[in-house]
Amino acid sequence: MNRLICLLLLLFCFTSAKSQDNNDIKLSALPYYSYGKGLGITSPDSIFKLNIRFRMQNRVTSYFDENEATSYEALIRRLRLRFDGYVGNPKLLYVIQLSFSPNDVGPLEDDGNINIIRDAIVFYRPNEHWNFGFGQTKLPGNRQRINSSGALQLTDRSINNSKFNIDRDFGLHAYYLNQHKNAFSYNIKTAISTGEGRNWTKNPDNGLAFTGRVELFPFGTFKGNGAFFEGDIKREETPKLMLSGVYHYNEKARRTRGSIGDELFEQRDVTSMFLDAILKYNGWAFQTAYLSRFADNPITIDPNDANNIEYIFTGSGYDAQLSYIFKNNYEVIGRYSYQKPHKDIETLAPIKNQYSLGVSKYIWEHGLKLQAELTKTDSEFINHSTSEDWYLRFQIEIGI
Repeated sequence: MNRLICLLLLLFCFTSAKSQDNNDIKLSALPYYSYGKGLGITSPDSIFKLNIRFRMQNRVTSYFDENEATSYEALIRRLRLRFDGYVGNPKLLYVIQLSFSPNDVGPLEDDGNINIIRDAIVFYRPNEHWNFGFGQTKLPGNRQRINSSGALQLTDRSINNSKFNIDRDFGLHAYYLNQHKNAFSYNIKTAISTGEGRNWTKNPDNGLAFTGRVELFPFGTFKGNGAFFEGDIKREETPKLMLSGVYHYNEKARRTRGSIGDELFEQRDVTSMFLDAILKYNGWAFQTAYLSRFADNPITIDPNDANNIEYIFTGSGYDAQLSYIFKNNYEVIGRYSYQKPHKDIETLAPIKNQYSLGVSKYIWEHGLKLQAELTKTDSEFINHSTSEDWYLRFQIEIGI
C-alpha cells in the first residue's frame, strides 16, 4: 500500500506540471549551502552555462577517552568540487559534486567502488513550483542531513544523524514548492530510489525505497534560503518557523543503515521517520529533531559462522540545538543529543547522551569561517557499565 501511494503521488506530480516563463527559482533538491555563485562560464549564444565551486574543511582534534591515552588527529575532513549549470535550456539543469578527501571517499573494499561521485543529477524545473530530478543526490530526509556539511554551526552533525539518516541514493525526485516571504508556505518533496545508496554496482534486487517529506512555514520562508543553513546569520527581523516530517520505506534493504553501512547477511524491510523544527529570530536560532528507524528481526547471521552478525541499527534519537550570533559575527552554540537503540539490539549498542559547546567566527558567512568545539559523550551499556569520552576540535571551512 505504501508503495502504491508513493507511485501515485509521483505520477500526479509529473502529470500536473505546466510550463511557465518564470524560472527564477532555486533548485530545492541541491544538498549544500553556497555563498556566492562560484566561477561561471556561459557560451556566447547562451546554449550552456557552467559554474565551478569548491569547498574544504581542515581540522585538528584531540580525543580524551577514559579508557585510552589521549590522541590527536589532523586531517582534511572534506574536499569537494562542484559543477552546475544548464545545457540547451535554462530549465534543464545538471549538478555534479565530487569528493576527494579520504574520509569522504572511504576505504576501497574488495569488489567495491571508489566513492568519488557524490551528486550526479539532471533537473527539470518547468516553473516556480515544480522541480524534477533524475540521478544521484541526497534524498529528502532529515533537515540536518539535507543541509550541507559546510552549512553547520558545529564541526559535524549529531550522533543521531550519523546513525539514522538516509543519505544519498539514485532515483527519481519530484518536488512541489509553494513559498512566500511573509505568508504561510509549504513544500512537498518525494523520491523513488534504488535503496542501495550512492555508487552501488553490486547485485541489484527487486526492492525500492520511497521517501516523502512535507515542510511547513507558518510565517513565511526564511531569508536567503535560511532553512538550508544553521544559525541566524541573516538575523530574521520577525520570527520564522519551519516544521517538517519525513517518511521513508526501504524495501529489501541490503545494508545496516538502509542505504548506507555494512552489508547485511539477509535483506530486510526498513522504515525511517523524522520530525524537524527550526525557529530563527534576531540572531537566535533553535532547532530540534526526532529520528527513528524500525525493522522486524534486525539482526542477521552469517550462514557460515553463527558468531558473525550484522544488524540494522533500530531505535530513536533526539537532538536540540540553540545558538546566538553577535553583531561582530561571533556565534555560540550548544547541542544536546540522546540516542536509544531498540530493545532488539540493546545488547549490541549503548544508550548515548552527547553534549556539545561551540564557538564560530563567520568571516564570509558559511563560505569562510573558523570553528571550535568541545564535545562530551556518555555511553551506558546493558550491563549498566558506562564510558565517557571527550574531544576538542578546531576547524577552518572555506569555499565558493
